[in-house]
Amino acid sequence: MAETDADRRARLDALEAKLAEKRAPEMAEKRHQDEHHSQVQMGWRMVTELVAGLGIGFGMGYGLDMVFDTAPWLMIVMTLFGFAAGINVMLRTAREFAPDNSGKDEKD
Repeated sequence: MAETDADRRARLDALEAKLAEKRAPEMAEKRHQDEHHSQVQMGWRMVTELVAGLGIGFGMGYGLDMVFDTAPWLMIVMTLFGFAAGINVMLRTAREFAPDNSGKDEKD
């Protein structure tokens, strides 16, 4: 007996439905703490963010000092801004990895 296009389409739709059912748990969005990041990885990420902020601030300040001949004042100010930016990014990362506080209202 020959298979018709309608039969093929029905089989294909059934197969797609089964595949979608199997893929649904895999495609669910995972939170960072569900991915089992180790504490060391999180710590190194935060240290790297702080050092990057300091380095960028220092580099910008040094460059501006060379351009405007204000050494070392802009380097000091921009390094402090870089430090503040690094701390801000570190706190955001810590909040990202923190468990949910469902009983508290967060204002972002």
